[in-house]
Amino acid sequence: MRHCTLDAETARRLADDPISEVREELAGHPDLPPSLRDVLAEDPNPQVRLRVFARQDTPEPIRATIHARLLSDVPPRDWLTDLHAGLDDEALEQQIMSEMAHLELRTLRLPWVTADPLPHVDSPYACFRASAAMSDDLPEPVVIRLLDDEDSGVRTAMALQARDRIDAATAERIDRTHRPVKKTRWRPADDLHLPTDVLRSLATDPDPRMRQLAPRDPDLPVELVRHLVADPESTVRQAIATHPRLPVRELMQLLADPSEWVATAAAGNPNLPPRQMQQLLTLAGL
Repeated sequence: MRHCTLDAETARRLADDPISEVREELAGHPDLPPSLRDVLAEDPNPQVRLRVFARQDTPEPIRATIHARLLSDVPPRDWLTDLHAGLDDEALEQQIMSEMAHLELRTLRLPWVTADPLPHVDSPYACFRASAAMSDDLPEPVVIRLLDDEDSGVRTAMALQARDRIDAATAERIDRTHRPVKKTRWRPADDLHLPTDVLRSLATDPDPRMRQLAPRDPDLPVELVRHLVADPESTVRQAIATHPRLPVRELMQLLADPSEWVATAAAGNPNLPPRQMQQLLTLAGL
């Protein structure tokens, strides 16, 4: 669809196609006539409307209307409970499509915005500002403003683009306030440099998510290592379980941790004594 030569008759026929994936591809075609673009802007399928939203030639009033509708159609957080509440298949499918479109809206990055970023750095749409943040040609005041954007995705995009120009305090703030769109193990600290003194200060941070970063210091003082071994949060104990400076006694403690994830991490520590390694292999039947 996206590679075909689109004449007017074919475009009209495809705009009426009962398969939403066909209309979605049509909505992204560069030669789509404006009249059909405006028709697809009101398509019942939210992902078709999203394609129109992302077009460079979409008039701003239409873009704003699509954006508002995409946000208003997002199902409540507990919408999956409707699976057990007799929700009919059609309504359930619509909720699933709305949720997917909303997720795609938040992660949408537009090359045409990145290529000409300045008109979009104050856009009301976070995905436009994030796309602008990916440009290499932003003035320093704009970089600073986007690093303090209200949207986590914009802040993160700007930090990753300007990683060589941000200080440790900004890198820590970006990671601390990161709110991923979906579950992921990646976090900004995986790509932004946090110096040793920051990592060590995080060992006693009130937020367990930030305490998980402290073991990234390979020379973490033993007293801080022991402090993290006794952490009430299993995710923190899991993070320290593979640390090279973990004393054997604490390593044995984590090997018997009530959390399977912590014990598994401890079993992979290369400093585990050979006797315990042999016991684990025997228990595994190897």
